[in-house]
Amino acid sequence: MLYQIPSFLLDVIVGLLGGACLLRLYMQYHRVPFGNPLGRFVFAVTDWIVLPLRRIVPSVKRWDLASGVAAWVLVLLKFVLLGLLLGGLGRWTILPLISLIGLLQLAVSGLTALLIVYAILSWVPSASSMLHDLIARLAEPLVRPLRRVIPPVGGVDLSALVAIVLLQVGAIILGNVMGSVFTLGR
Repeated sequence: MLYQIPSFLLDVIVGLLGGACLLRLYMQYHRVPFGNPLGRFVFAVTDWIVLPLRRIVPSVKRWDLASGVAAWVLVLLKFVLLGLLLGGLGRWTILPLISLIGLLQLAVSGLTALLIVYAILSWVPSASSMLHDLIARLAEPLVRPLRRVIPPVGGVDLSALVAIVLLQVGAIILGNVMGSVFTLGR
């Protein structure tokens, strides 16, 4: 219990802050405007870590690397704190790799959530709402390649479901890789 509560709280905090950093990177890559409520929230939550990192981590083309590095640093900090809570870091040399895998897991979770919201919003007939347009703009690059090979079934587009299944397969693979790295680190 003394480990589970701090672990849960760190997961929530790093999930929110790190996920916001990854969303900032993803939105900037796809040139999604930040003038909407979600964009303003992302800026408000991430500016404290991304802006100082921008001084030393330059952007490369459309990739805001400072946002990606910020998310990775947050995940790294989570694993350092959890390691200290367990009584030591063990082999601290594997922490950057474990943090990278944790960052990829966070990205998979975020993309899965995005696709679930996208699928739900596609069932609800709505006038052009700002949120619907924003979610569609972020999700379309993930489902568009699948639509080319998966035809609609009975008029229902299954591309979001297939993308979610593929992301979950990726999550399983990342979980197994994480377990292997932990085993090697002992």
